Amino acid sequence: MTAVIYARYSSDNQREESIEGQIRECTAYAEKNGITVIKHYIDRALSAKTDNRPEFQQMIKDSEKRLFDIVLVWKLDRFARNRYDSAHYEYQLERNHVKLVSATEPISEGPAGIMVKSMLTGMAEYYSAELSEKVVRGMTENVLKGKYNGGTIPIGYTVDEEKFFQIDPLKAPFVVEAFQRYNDGATMKELMNWLNDSGVTTNRNQKFTYNSIQTLLTNRRYIGENRFKDIVMPDSIPVIIEKELFDSVQDKIAKNHRAPARHKAEDDYLLTTKLFCGMCGAGAGSAENPSRRCRPQSDGKDHLSGRLPLPKGLWHRWPGQALRGGTAGGGGERQAQVGRPWPSVHRRLLARSGGAERPRSGP
Repeated sequence: MTAVIYARYSSDNQREESIEGQIRECTAYAEKNGITVIKHYIDRALSAKTDNRPEFQQMIKDSEKRLFDIVLVWKLDRFARNRYDSAHYEYQLERNHVKLVSATEPISEGPAGIMVKSMLTGMAEYYSAELSEKVVRGMTENVLKGKYNGGTIPIGYTVDEEKFFQIDPLKAPFVVEAFQRYNDGATMKELMNWLNDSGVTTNRNQKFTYNSIQTLLTNRRYIGENRFKDIVMPDSIPVIIEKELFDSVQDKIAKNHRAPARHKAEDDYLLTTKLFCGMCGAGAGSAENPSRRCRPQSDGKDHLSGRLPLPKGLWHRWPGQALRGGTAGGGGERQAQVGRPWPSVHRRLLARSGGAERPRSGP
């Protein structure tokens, strides 16, 4: 008879040695009973509470080819810790004339064996559920005590031998300055470049990305919060960022999220989110960006005809002149009010649309 060995360990304090031990005992069983092992299927760090295990599924699929007669496991809980999955996949094996055998749990043939197998499977599911409860209870206690619960440690912190958070004196100052710079107007891209140029890495020793900067600026652990699921413990870990600064940064992130175009551009376009079509109020793009069009009015005309012909350099120069009341364009025209179209541009828009200047309400 031929057999394959299925071995598995979950992520709860088990290592590669667990796989080696399972294979060793299964191999000894096979040699003792004259069974030839032809292949190993191994899932690492995957729970048997789910059937979403690549090697397990491949083994079930290969059983349809009738290449082996037995699936040999160390214990039945390696196969499944869910009664439905255990019954479902063992039935599929039986349809393919493949038998499931436990190397360490002798189960007789017949009705008594069915009862024993059902009890073993039920006990495995019970153990898994009980273990899950214990893990949740332990993690809840960690949060209440301000202890580290696993996962990535935020930059600026270290974890001591007793699993308490401690401030990292080398990286915490960079965290503080990152918040201050963003609050003063720096972009996330600028923060990313600054940290990478400064040689600062994440706690995984990787360079900063846009996403890791966003994670840093929104991490509430910096104001002393420790959380697990719906449990939040304020002031339970050392504070790196004052709450006033943290809240100010969150407000700016929310504001920039509503107007993100400026931060996507390679250059700092000062008119982005500030320049609008004088006819319909739609946002406008520069001559270098032909994708922006204003909304057609009831007359069916596109007021910008595909693009607003403002030179790229003008997008950098004009806003400062306008806000200072300086000259904006030929003819000595002054931009007196923010929000009114630039007079020369307004005339060109009117000429294109064939319309007359509309009276403006308000100042």
